[in-house]
Amino acid sequence: MNLFFKQDTIALVYDFDGTLSPQPMQEYTVLPELGEDPAQFWDECTDEARKHNADPMLTYMRLLQEKMESQDTHLDRDELRRLASGIEYFPGVLSWFDRVNQHVAEKSCGEVRLEHYIISAGLKEILAGVEIRKHFKKMFASEYYFDEEGVAKFPTVVVNDTSKIQFLFRINKGILDINESINDYMPEDERPVPFQNMIYIGDGLSDVPSMTVTKNNGGYAVAVYESERQSAFETCKKLMNAGRIDYFAPANYQEGEPLEHRVKLLLDVIVANVLLEKEKFSFQQVC
Repeated sequence: MNLFFKQDTIALVYDFDGTLSPQPMQEYTVLPELGEDPAQFWDECTDEARKHNADPMLTYMRLLQEKMESQDTHLDRDELRRLASGIEYFPGVLSWFDRVNQHVAEKSCGEVRLEHYIISAGLKEILAGVEIRKHFKKMFASEYYFDEEGVAKFPTVVVNDTSKIQFLFRINKGILDINESINDYMPEDERPVPFQNMIYIGDGLSDVPSMTVTKNNGGYAVAVYESERQSAFETCKKLMNAGRIDYFAPANYQEGEPLEHRVKLLLDVIVANVLLEKEKFSFQQVC
């Protein structure tokens, strides 16, 4: 029997490329360092994946490694972290986390915690150096194995559209170490972040599996788009019409913009539900 209410945490879960940053992180970091044209590189990845009937994420990680080797160079962890300083963000991202943290703290009178997570197909070695790193409880992303000389040899973790789902369940169960199994049964009331306390924020079709799982389990999904791209707007509109998301908005995280307003509305609903469940739990303990 639970003696303490354990489900007083909200999780905001973000994709990274196209969600917090306008372009894929590789386009600000490793591709310029290798002198690669981004459009040509991604086209090559697509062609290679189709040619070999291969996973697109594994393909891009292989090609990246091969291009480094062909130039008789390598990018070790420290170098990738350093290059992360060149990543650009959508307007308002740098102040977003403190603002929504404060909102939840004020709405809940300090009784509800807000945690932030990233689940990205990008490289964890790059994410380790991003300016906003300090705001995240955990960042899940693809990784390389580096040898003693710091040379990337092969992928050790690959995150794609569907494998993102396992990380949602890791957050749900509080099992954040990827070396620990999440397959053991855990009662719903023992899970520190129930899905109804979760908001997933992504930018398009690659996030559909995560959005669907989050919503189907009682959580919420929000899509963002770059306002200058009509095709991105149309994608979000399709997601909304298909019931995959609760809201969509331009990827502008500044104070007073539609995205902040809509996410805060969802946070208010979750805070109210958490406080309700906490009060019910306390009442049941004395009955």
